[in-house]
Amino acid sequence: MSSSEEVSWISWFCGLRGNEFFCEVDEDYIQDKFNLTGLGEQVPHYRQALDMILDLEPDDDEDNVNQSDLIEQAAEMLYGLIHARYTLTNRGIAQMLEKYESGDFGHCSRVYCENQPMLPIGLSDVPGEAMVKLYCPRCQDVYNPKSSRHHHTDGAYFGTGFPHMLFMVHPEYRPKRATNQFVPRLFGFKVHPMALQLQYQSSSQKQKSTGKARH
Repeated sequence: MSSSEEVSWISWFCGLRGNEFFCEVDEDYIQDKFNLTGLGEQVPHYRQALDMILDLEPDDDEDNVNQSDLIEQAAEMLYGLIHARYTLTNRGIAQMLEKYESGDFGHCSRVYCENQPMLPIGLSDVPGEAMVKLYCPRCQDVYNPKSSRHHHTDGAYFGTGFPHMLFMVHPEYRPKRATNQFVPRLFGFKVHPMALQLQYQSSSQKQKSTGKARH
């Protein structure tokens, strides 16, 4: 393979099936040690993982060869945590904004949001706690990604604040909040809120009686 055909680790990783939500972090950003502060304590095999991300030649010692799979996993984790920081920068926001405008993250399934594009978001900034979700800026709620290939992407790799930072930097992209609400009807008449309240009470009483019967 010629040098012109070689693909960087970052491009390879972002091109993997299931990694469509990631943008390509600039290598200059990764090479700035200030941007990686604290990650060495979170990621195992940190130095080897960083070298892999930056396409630096690894040491040919026996430990690296035997632990290649672990280093690869560490590289994916490290890149994800760097990505969460990068998407809060102007350059990262610009890249993610392009994907947002193209609908790369999917569209809200809520009828009254009228096919509104969504943005990836984490429910926790701690790796391993929750998978990535999608935030709709029109109804301001979160949803599971439609495709199962995104169900194993860690939400911490996008962070809890990314969509909010994007709209703070670019408020012109914030859509108006959806005002239409679904109105339940029966035979053409609105279902009175009291009817719903009675249903909730009946359901609660039934669950309590069922629970007692089991004991």
